[in-house]
Amino acid sequence: MSHMDGPGRPGTMLLISGPSGCGKSTICRRLLEDDEVVFSVSATTRTPRPGEIDGVHYHFLSPETFRQRISEGAFIEHAEVHGNMYGTLKAPMEEAIAAGKIYIVEIDVQGALQLKALQVEGVYVFVAPPDFEVLRQRLSGRGTETPEVLERRLKKAEDEYRERIKYDHIVVNDDLDRAVDEIRGIAGLPPEVGSRG
Repeated sequence: MSHMDGPGRPGTMLLISGPSGCGKSTICRRLLEDDEVVFSVSATTRTPRPGEIDGVHYHFLSPETFRQRISEGAFIEHAEVHGNMYGTLKAPMEEAIAAGKIYIVEIDVQGALQLKALQVEGVYVFVAPPDFEVLRQRLSGRGTETPEVLERRLKKAEDEYRERIKYDHIVVNDDLDRAVDEIRGIAGLPPEVGSRG
């Protein structure tokens, strides 16, 4: 297969990160409607929740298998969160990039900075809230947190927001359609055909 058959541009890792409540999951879902985009499915040692499918939502691994894969160097990055291991697998990313696809990794700010420190090649995009008042409304609008937890999450979001200068691009999610098109442009994809009105 000649390089002319592919999409005509090299594949790339597109890393999407930002504070909780900034809308990164919604943006990723929209980007995934494009055939050129492949989503990174993380591996985890936690038990599947009802309705979760192995290989779709996560790659569910036993702690033994996970540790084995770490020793084989199968992960780009991995971390322990609340007693469970999570990690980004290398092979699917390498396959997608070799096929000229955009490989999306949706990850928290700590994980993103870990990848950047490891000099993992890709385009690092920080999704920012329009301002902190909007983020406060989004997080409190969920109505699930106590005031103390809400303050803690906002403090964490502020700390994460300060890290935005370490990213290649900062996209302000003040309008979803516009933010999606801006990220498509960064990734070398054409704008979405027909906007959702």
